[in-house]
Amino acid sequence: MKKVEAIIRPFKLDGVKIALVNAGIVGMTVSEVRGFGRQKGQTERYRGSEYTVEFLQKLKIEIVIEDDQVDTVVDKVISAARTGEIGDGKIFISPVDKIVRIRTGESNMEAL
Repeated sequence: MKKVEAIIRPFKLDGVKIALVNAGIVGMTVSEVRGFGRQKGQTERYRGSEYTVEFLQKLKIEIVIEDDQVDTVVDKVISAARTGEIGDGKIFISPVDKIVRIRTGESNMEAL
């Protein structure tokens, strides 16, 4: 099993969710996060004063899937979240050793 974490722009969430559901992926966790990478924040104006927002708002989507679904999920997220501009986000893939459903005690793929 693998955990796919995707950091995306907030306005791209609906498109990513639809693309994943249409690909048969169900179950995801979405968190509001803040950070910066190459974008290094942005300068904004408020009442004539300029200020810098150093940490930009993003969303983190977490999905745990079978190993053979990784390429599909990555392709769907990229196609739905890409704008072609700096700040589109990143995708991280890591192994998952075990999953346990709290309600039933089922483990691994049965718990998904």
